[in-house]
Amino acid sequence: MSAAQLYTKYTKVWIPDPDEVWRSAEIIKDYKEGDKSLQLKLEDETLYEYPIDLQGNELPFLRNPDILVGENDLTALSYLHEPAVLHNLKVRFLESNHIYTYCGIVLVAINPYEQLPIYEQDVIYAYSGQNMGDMDPHIFAVAEEAYKQMARDEKNQSIIVSGESGAGKTVSAKYAMRFFATVGGSASETNIEAKVLASSPIMEAIGNAKTTRNDNSSRFGKYIQIGFDKRYHIIGANMRTYLLEKSRVVFQAEDERNYHIFYQLCASSSLPEFKDLGLTCAEDFFYTSQGGDTSIDGVDDADDFEKTRHAFTLLGVKESHQMTIFRIIAAILHLGNLEIQGERDGEACSVSSEDEHLSNFCSLLGVEHSQMQHWLCHRKLVTTAETYVKSMSLHQVVNARNALAKHIYAQLFNWIVQHINKALHTTVKQHSFIGVLDIYGFETFEVNSFEQFCINYANEKLQQQFNSHVFKLEQEEYMTEGIPWTLIDFYDNQPCIDLIEAKLGILDLLDEECKVPKGTDQNWAQKLYDRHAASQHFQKPRMSNTSFIILHFADKVEYQSEGFLEKNRDTVYEEQINILKASKYQMVADLFQEEKEAMPATAVRKGTPRISVRSARPAFKAANKEHRKTVGHQFRNSLHLLMETLNATTPHYVRCIKPNDEKLPFKFDPKRAVQQLRACGVLETIRISAAGFPSRWSYPDFFNRYRVLMNKRDLSKNDKKQICQTLLEDLIKDPDKFQFGRTKIFFRAGQVAYLEKLRADKFRAATIMIQKTVRGWLQRAKYQRLRRATLTLQCYARRHLARRLFEHLRRTRAAIVLQKQYRMLRMRQAFLRVRNATLTIQAFARGMFVRRIYHQMLMEHKATILQKYARGWLARTRLRRARAAAVVLQCHWRRLRARRQLQALRIEARSAQHLKKLNIGMENKVVQLQRKVDEQNKENKLLNEQLSMLTSAHSSEVEKLKKELQQYQQTQQGDGNQLLSLQEEMERLRMELERAHGEREVMEDSHGKERDLLRKRISDLEEENTLLKQEKEELNSRILCQSEDEFAQNTAEENIQMKKELEEERSRYQNLVKEYASLEQRYDNLRDEMTIIKQTPGHRRSPSNQSSLESDSNNPSICTSEIGDTEDVIQQVEEIGMEKAAMDMTLFLKLQKRVRELELERRKLQAQLEKKEQEIKKSQVIETKTEVSSEHEDFAYNSLKRQELESENKKLKNELNELRKAIADLATQNNSSNDVQDSYNLLLNQLKSANEELEVRKEEVLILRSQIMKAAQQKETGKNMENISPNASWPNSDRHVDQEDAIEAYQGICETNRKTEDWGYLNEDGELGLAYQGLKQVARLLEAQLQDQRREHEEEMEALRNQVDLMQEELEKQQQAFLQTLQLSPEVQVELGLQQEITRLTNENLDLKELLEKLEKDEKKLKKQLKIYMKKVQDFEASQTMVPVERRPHERNMQVAVQRKEKDFQGMLEYYKEDEPLLIRNLITDLKPQAVSATVPCLPAYILYMCIRHADYINDDQKVHSLLTSTINGIKKVLKKHHDDFEMTSFWLANTCRLLHCLKQYSGEEGFMTQNTAKQNEHCLKNFDLTEYRQVLGHLSIQIYQQLINIAEGILQPMIVSAVLENESIQGLSSVKPVGYRKYSSNASEGGSSYSLDEMIHQLNTFHSIMCDQGLDPEIIQQVFKQLYYMINAIALNNLLLRKDVCSWSTGMQLRFNISQLEEWLRGKNLQQSGAAQTLEPLIQAAQLLQLKKKTSEDAEAICSLCTSLTTQQIVKILNLYTPVNEFEERVTVAFIRNIQKQLQERNDPPHLLLDFKHMFPVLFPFNPSAITMDSIHLPASLNLDFLNKV
Repeated sequence: MSAAQLYTKYTKVWIPDPDEVWRSAEIIKDYKEGDKSLQLKLEDETLYEYPIDLQGNELPFLRNPDILVGENDLTALSYLHEPAVLHNLKVRFLESNHIYTYCGIVLVAINPYEQLPIYEQDVIYAYSGQNMGDMDPHIFAVAEEAYKQMARDEKNQSIIVSGESGAGKTVSAKYAMRFFATVGGSASETNIEAKVLASSPIMEAIGNAKTTRNDNSSRFGKYIQIGFDKRYHIIGANMRTYLLEKSRVVFQAEDERNYHIFYQLCASSSLPEFKDLGLTCAEDFFYTSQGGDTSIDGVDDADDFEKTRHAFTLLGVKESHQMTIFRIIAAILHLGNLEIQGERDGEACSVSSEDEHLSNFCSLLGVEHSQMQHWLCHRKLVTTAETYVKSMSLHQVVNARNALAKHIYAQLFNWIVQHINKALHTTVKQHSFIGVLDIYGFETFEVNSFEQFCINYANEKLQQQFNSHVFKLEQEEYMTEGIPWTLIDFYDNQPCIDLIEAKLGILDLLDEECKVPKGTDQNWAQKLYDRHAASQHFQKPRMSNTSFIILHFADKVEYQSEGFLEKNRDTVYEEQINILKASKYQMVADLFQEEKEAMPATAVRKGTPRISVRSARPAFKAANKEHRKTVGHQFRNSLHLLMETLNATTPHYVRCIKPNDEKLPFKFDPKRAVQQLRACGVLETIRISAAGFPSRWSYPDFFNRYRVLMNKRDLSKNDKKQICQTLLEDLIKDPDKFQFGRTKIFFRAGQVAYLEKLRADKFRAATIMIQKTVRGWLQRAKYQRLRRATLTLQCYARRHLARRLFEHLRRTRAAIVLQKQYRMLRMRQAFLRVRNATLTIQAFARGMFVRRIYHQMLMEHKATILQKYARGWLARTRLRRARAAAVVLQCHWRRLRARRQLQALRIEARSAQHLKKLNIGMENKVVQLQRKVDEQNKENKLLNEQLSMLTSAHSSEVEKLKKELQQYQQTQQGDGNQLLSLQEEMERLRMELERAHGEREVMEDSHGKERDLLRKRISDLEEENTLLKQEKEELNSRILCQSEDEFAQNTAEENIQMKKELEEERSRYQNLVKEYASLEQRYDNLRDEMTIIKQTPGHRRSPSNQSSLESDSNNPSICTSEIGDTEDVIQQVEEIGMEKAAMDMTLFLKLQKRVRELELERRKLQAQLEKKEQEIKKSQVIETKTEVSSEHEDFAYNSLKRQELESENKKLKNELNELRKAIADLATQNNSSNDVQDSYNLLLNQLKSANEELEVRKEEVLILRSQIMKAAQQKETGKNMENISPNASWPNSDRHVDQEDAIEAYQGICETNRKTEDWGYLNEDGELGLAYQGLKQVARLLEAQLQDQRREHEEEMEALRNQVDLMQEELEKQQQAFLQTLQLSPEVQVELGLQQEITRLTNENLDLKELLEKLEKDEKKLKKQLKIYMKKVQDFEASQTMVPVERRPHERNMQVAVQRKEKDFQGMLEYYKEDEPLLIRNLITDLKPQAVSATVPCLPAYILYMCIRHADYINDDQKVHSLLTSTINGIKKVLKKHHDDFEMTSFWLANTCRLLHCLKQYSGEEGFMTQNTAKQNEHCLKNFDLTEYRQVLGHLSIQIYQQLINIAEGILQPMIVSAVLENESIQGLSSVKPVGYRKYSSNASEGGSSYSLDEMIHQLNTFHSIMCDQGLDPEIIQQVFKQLYYMINAIALNNLLLRKDVCSWSTGMQLRFNISQLEEWLRGKNLQQSGAAQTLEPLIQAAQLLQLKKKTSEDAEAICSLCTSLTTQQIVKILNLYTPVNEFEERVTVAFIRNIQKQLQERNDPPHLLLDFKHMFPVLFPFNPSAITMDSIHLPASLNLDFLNKV
């Protein structure tokens, strides 16, 4: 575009100004080619004619549109030049209070000279993980970019912080290190990040000083390397320092100070430990008082000194070393106060030996006084021939003293740096590092010396590296996008660097002159003139022969050569150093020991993981050593090493700007700012960017911004890239003004401003059209309002007239209606009287006629009945006669036929053939059967003998035990004789006790009388009190009427305060729980690491008590044992006294007895357990023997067993029928009540036993039938039946028969079965088979009896042995007690005897009471059972009479198929102790939530409670403790394993809460049982109080809840900003603003994932459905979403407060719509009562603030009244960030913001800007009882809990 198109009317330009550097003006006349001037109007409305150079055609710089002013990135400006950059920085700094601005890859930081709330921990977390450019510019954004690139590219990084003194370099570097310490905190307990931060106060104390430009100026450069491991945690750090300003130790300019440490030490000199230093105030010392004022406003030196000492301690510097450091610093101050006396006209001088400061100096450093006094004024000269001592002049002595002071301080500085590096050093291998370079910026003063020369030399090197890096990035950007690359010329300062450091350069000539014995500064300057006069960067001043000028990249600087040689040599006399080396303090001597020459620095190779770091300042060498390096040489070497380090890393740049020299907050001096922008390279970055394509747009952003310039035909296309290309080709005719890249469009400078102008013109035309249409609509609306008003008036008038007519008509009609109703009423009453009389007459007449008909029908019915009975008797008589005749005829006929058949059979029996058939095989069968009978007889005889032997043995054993018992009783009688005397004494004491009781009764009577008097007096006082209360209430009512509002308000405030305190207390409590959980987690992690470290080959025994110890430490123990209760009672006796404790003695003795009973029960259970184990082992052996049994034998035995059981079943049924008949007969008899009752009891017992045996037989028959069917199937397959094992199994053996005996008996049956294949073959009639079965049953019966007797004998023997053991133990106890009693005094013996007798009597009474209670319970139980059985018998009899006879056989057949009824489930689950790990594994560790998704919610919690209840039921406290401990540890293990699984965490939170509710609901406490049913009350715990475990489960629930919240927050957090702030829910509302930051490095390659609001709501739906499906309490779900909504509010608001691009009106509209969607979701899920919507209030108010008007004072008042949930800082920050999206919106003025601040200054808001998104509300777990009963819960087979037995 031509200049005529750009410089048109209303266009704004920049013109130079001597005061403001650049000034804005507006063109009032279009520019034409050839015009000599430009007509302008300044901002103050004055006209100005700007001359134009026609030859150079230099027009003024164009100003960017207002929409682009205030950009976060200077390179995003359309016009890139110096005034645009300066104006943008000024607007951001003064109007928006933004101190940070991007300039490409450079962060420009302007020192606000005020503490801003933008560096809190919340801000660090807000910037952590964000891309550079997504948030507002900040030092944390640069630090995050460096940290992210280090982690992604695995390349070392550097942050280079530079600027003038006072620009804020040290503070920026400090905040960068704080960010790394927070984000990359060390994983171990070394706390290395705290040490890194602790190094800052130390280095500030010893290296910072007050200057005219800065109160805390760093007078040295430092490069801090922060090392990271492979997980990018800080593991160590290292520091290198550069060019300490030593001259400040001995000289300070006006209004400056020495280093802070001197003033800090003087301010703390009054401390006791510093009395020996001999210090006073800083004004008393020469080295600290030269600058004048020794204090700094707002700085407390004593407080800073305490921080310095604390930092020393934190870094591990010993207390002794600290004191030595302070002694050395104090010695330097005393050295400066030495009084040097001149002699011989100043040619010689001396120091008085009585000088107090010299004495203090020598004593503090531990050196010899006389030698130091002598060598301070003399020096040694060494020649080839001799050595002699020469006196020094006064000037030389002062210089030598100052040189010594500077050298001592420099050596101390290096020693402290070395020890800081030692403290920050680590042995862990460093994977990567981030370096922070805090170095002085370019300096130019009126007098520039050697220090400024070195500083500017270092900045020349850094600027060269900066230029090359910026150029490289620019080139990479173009190559990535495929833009044609044209070489951009940029300033290269290599010639200036060569002038300084090349061969025979300035530094080489300086070193050469220093070697000359009589070299001077003038000679060196003359050499520079001669050598470099032709250089373009070197000039000689016209008026001086001792100065020289160097043209640096930033400015031209004139240096005075005076002092260059001396400062470069840094001379210190060797004699003085030798004295210090001989100090008696080791640390002082070590400071001046010569160190070995440092190794030459090697170049850093690419890919080196770690750079070896050495001190940049080598140790001091002796003054007369020729090979000693000069200061300039050392600085050049350290600078080369620094550049090698920086070149091997990826640099990031921070340029600090000092806005004014007066250190005033938020004051901007354009001259000083431009000077620093030129010096720090910011403008060079702008120039490089402007030379190419500075403005860059992505295709979607460009399309959204400028689609208003497109036509509908282009918008219908789908390819946005093609649409953008077509638009630009139409709008911009010059193709060189833009380029199309792969993902972006690149524009030359000014093109975006041109497009903005076209867009504004389009909007302006549209605005005019809208205004025209709206005004027409307003006029039409006004006319329609007038017309509607006229019609309304007419309508009201007509309605009034109509109402009057209607009223008249209504009154007339009402009169007619009243007359009609009255007449109708009179006629109706007369009619009703006649009607009632008629009805009464009719009723009486009809009744008489009906009674007559009824009597006639009754007589006829009775006659019919008589006829019926008579006719029936006659018919029955005829039937009996006919039936008797028929029976006689049938008998005669049957007898005739029977005689005929008998004759035929007799004839057949006489035939010989029949006899032969009968006799075949009969003899053999008889012999075999006889043999079998003999064998059975022998077996019976043998069994009888065994029975008799066992009986005799049993009787002998019983006799023996009886004898022992008699002996024991006799011994007890002997002991009883000795107790007679004690009993007499006991009687005497009992009499005294009765007398004491009598006295007590007397006292009680007197006490009762006094009590009656007091009660009467109290009643009188109460009456008076009631009168006073009435008067008080009257007065209170009057007062309340006056101050009811105030009281209500105070009460509400107190309630709110109490609620806040409660929430804070609960929050602190849960934070403690959270810290405890984190510590426990950390302990587990450390323990795991230790186990991994300590693992060695071979066997290592794991600690078996680890889990128990852990559980004991975590979970409080439960005091449920009776022993613990007994100890409590004993303590109670000791505290209260014997009188009151006597009342509790019965409880004490009862508990003692309970303890003994529990001990006996434990022994019995242990013996039974051992016995069971032996039986199990024995059965296992038998099972192994019987596994090989034959299937044929099983089939034979099963068929035999089935026949046997069927016969027994028939027998039992017959007995049952007989019993029923007997019951029926007894019921019909009229016997006495006692006989009936006895017979009923007897019959009921028999009926019960018969029913039980019948059920057992039914079950066995069913089992046998199934086994027979299996055997039959296997037989049909054709297996061989001859090879049969001699052994056979007994799957259904009788419960009292030993299995081995049963197997032997069955083997005999199998042998008989092998000999005879068919029972029918043995005997056709079956008589032998029946006989054999009878013998077998007899044998079985004998075996069963024998086994029963043997078992009973063993049980009796065991009981007797236990009784004998108990008696022996009791005897031993009594003997011990008796022996102890004999050793005591007689009085004590009497007391003990009395106590023992009381104890014995009490025990007997308790036994009798328990027996009585037991008998009463049994009696009640039996009575209840008798009533139940009586009722059952009556119901059974009634049912039998009702059932027809024909159906009974069918019922008998059906009973065979009925299964045995299961006993009632009591809601308890039993398991063995060894199955507990399996229970925990199946129910907790390996359980998946999907496995129980189709069952009752929280099923594991119910199962665990049923197991706990059974352990409580059997009174096993160890089992309860073990189960609960294992449960808690198992849940913790699962949660640790699935620490990021929301579903698993929610599942166990629901189950833990349900288990906690169950322990409360069934605890037996009345407060928790109000909603229980009667059935649920039966499931309560009986023996144990699990209150402490409820507290442990509560803690565990809090930990799980916090883990659940952390998981949910981790899932939601990446979605929030994109979904709430960036998502365009209302399409077309937001209009993309011109882009901000040009994304380099990581941002260019990372495509950030974008989430919509629907995706976030879908995630919330997922959370809600998971928690609801798993049965989590609704109250907890509400608290979860309240916490999540708070996090959404906090993160979205924090992001809004840190992003300028989202603070606009359209974003506020989008944000309000998105919040309404979240509120609608809450209402849809019925969560509006959770308080989650209230947590969004700050975000809602922020959205409303963006949408409100921001002009007048009324708007300010509306904002202040509306935004109550936002703090003052947040409101002001949003107003400062508010950015118009287009030019039709107006910016918020500074005056309006000041007005807001003035109105809000009375608020007492917290000082934090951001919300703490990690804040967690205290959680409550309200009691929520379950309606499910335990006996209704079903255990699914998928849980593999078969080992649990239902009780």
